[in-house]
Amino acid sequence: MNLFPCGHATHPQWRMAAGLVLAQLQAQMALPDYASHPRLGLLYITDHYAPHAQALLDHLRQALPGVSDWAGTVGIGVAVNNAEYFDEPAMALMLCDLTPEQYRVFSGVSPLPSAWADAALVHADPHTPDLAELIGEMAERTQQGYLFGGLSASRTRSVQFAVRADDAGGAEVSGGVLEGGLSGVAFAPNVSLLSRVTQGCQPVAPEREITEFEGHVVLKLAGEPALEVMLGDLGISLKDPQKAIAVVRSTLVGLSAAGQSGVGRAGNLGNDVRVRHIIGLDPLRQGVAIAEHLEPGMRLTFCRRDVQAARADLTRVCAEIREALEPEMLSIEAINALSDDPVPTVPQAGQRIAGAVYVSCTGRGGPHFGGPSAELQIIRHALGDVPLVGFFAAGEIAHKQLYGYTGVLTVFTTD
Repeated sequence: MNLFPCGHATHPQWRMAAGLVLAQLQAQMALPDYASHPRLGLLYITDHYAPHAQALLDHLRQALPGVSDWAGTVGIGVAVNNAEYFDEPAMALMLCDLTPEQYRVFSGVSPLPSAWADAALVHADPHTPDLAELIGEMAERTQQGYLFGGLSASRTRSVQFAVRADDAGGAEVSGGVLEGGLSGVAFAPNVSLLSRVTQGCQPVAPEREITEFEGHVVLKLAGEPALEVMLGDLGISLKDPQKAIAVVRSTLVGLSAAGQSGVGRAGNLGNDVRVRHIIGLDPLRQGVAIAEHLEPGMRLTFCRRDVQAARADLTRVCAEIREALEPEMLSIEAINALSDDPVPTVPQAGQRIAGAVYVSCTGRGGPHFGGPSAELQIIRHALGDVPLVGFFAAGEIAHKQLYGYTGVLTVFTTD
């Protein structure tokens, strides 16, 4: 597997941007380290180009006849190595050096066979009914139960791209541009993937079991009044309401399922933790209302999300990927920082990154990390100048769950 050719550009006219992208791809495909005949294209566009999605895809397919299969979607922004195009007309395209036996593009018109793949890149329309259940069902169709991807984010059309070379008329019927439902690419077990989730939060209190709740309101944590526990953990008092409100607004909760611990050995949130907002306080019942449907036995920890926490957590997941690629260079600090969560495939020593996909929340982006493109610059500093594409989503998909305010970083590795 060679490096994946990758191109990106911004321009008010999509044809001009496509021309710039194609020039970058053709130049890279002529280099010895890059794939010369890739078959799979991952295409991400901002919503400025969404009304022209079909014409854009047709143009790229005609210019790249050797690329037989396509997948992708639309976002408020697109991500590339070292930069983000946010709220401006832009596109990013990566061509993956995979054989036809190593992947399968799927969609509503071309479903994925059960247990064919190890993992899957998934794009979904946020307006799809019962989306969480559909994501769970899709995960069950893979051997590892591992998904990564996100929800389309658009102020115009929520389009997805899905073209299969051997599709029996499905791609031609839709033109390769779809709206609604799920689509993406499933990968065979022999495709080496390494994936991590960053939630941009740091726990500020011990994890406790929710022992009493009503609806969305947590009434007791470990048998103690929830509001009293929260005030103590955050060091605030309702006697100083202005300070208390300011602190609560910058505090979130991390929720994990019954019987699971949401905080790892190094004090970081696990990948299965769902981070949710605090939406209200109930002084009469000493309760804390959160934006999530609660279930018996859930565990909760209070978290902070700010620039420092976001940068630290993204740096951590990048370091985990870097150390997994170079295990012979592990330090004591790196061993302590390793994630407690399983990944679909663990690369062996001596492997490198051929390409990467990064899906981040529209609520993150540069300002959340201290400046324009700061989020992607952190990734480049950690992983190097690797081919990378992605988009800013209306929700992120990892493992079997739907997340918010997170980043999902997945790399393809090769010898």
